[in-house]
Amino acid sequence: MKTYTLYLREELAHAWRDKAIFTWLQTMPGEVFRDKEGRRTLRFEVNRKSYFLKYHQGVGWAEIVKNLVSLRLPIISARNEWQAVQFLQSHDLDTMTLAGYGEKGWNPAKRHSFVITDDLTDTMSLEYLGQQWRDRPPLFTSKYQLIQKLAHIAGTMHKNGMNHRDFYLCHLLLDKAFAETNIYQPTMPIYLIDLHRAQIRQKVPRRWQIKDLGSLYFSAYAVPLTQRDLFRFIKTYTQLPLREALTQQADLWQQVKQRADTLYAE
Repeated sequence: MKTYTLYLREELAHAWRDKAIFTWLQTMPGEVFRDKEGRRTLRFEVNRKSYFLKYHQGVGWAEIVKNLVSLRLPIISARNEWQAVQFLQSHDLDTMTLAGYGEKGWNPAKRHSFVITDDLTDTMSLEYLGQQWRDRPPLFTSKYQLIQKLAHIAGTMHKNGMNHRDFYLCHLLLDKAFAETNIYQPTMPIYLIDLHRAQIRQKVPRRWQIKDLGSLYFSAYAVPLTQRDLFRFIKTYTQLPLREALTQQADLWQQVKQRADTLYAE
């Protein structure tokens, strides 16, 4: 049985009304960032507005089998990403804005799919921001609010059944305007991106929770954080009094630290 899904926001549907969409997107010109292993990522413009396209052309059975033998779930469609975007939006978390998506074909090795999002311009990663803090320390209130926000994102995502699988500071974007003032307000969005490997279930398994949190902690090793900063994250993430969070979930946080140390050693 064939599968077919197609959604284009009004301006793209109008611009491409005479095109065979999947054929057009497969070779569409733009600024290419990746073109291998059955995936093509590029930035393009329509009527002076910038977008990002991720096009999946099917990875083939050999790649699928290789992943399964290695106990890894193969990424065979862009559906994963657009569903993760919709999940985050449904839980009031900031992420990319969908401008289009589609999928066709029943064969997982040959399935074609795509996702288009608005380009997040004038943003910087939290990884870059953290590196700047070594030379330009943040105001206490800004640092406190950013830690609270990051813990809220992680906690909301995990509590509602999604794990990211690439949960590093480089995949969290903040408006560049913050760099000019060094003052962060809780209303400022932090965009979670790079969602093609995300998993959504009723409940996040413990090992994936540890992997996400350990990856995040590892990516913050270069950031000048204090023990109190870490405690603030834990308290907000767990929504528990700190003493309770540290005693009831001692094993969790120990394993998170081990995961981060392992990544650092590698």
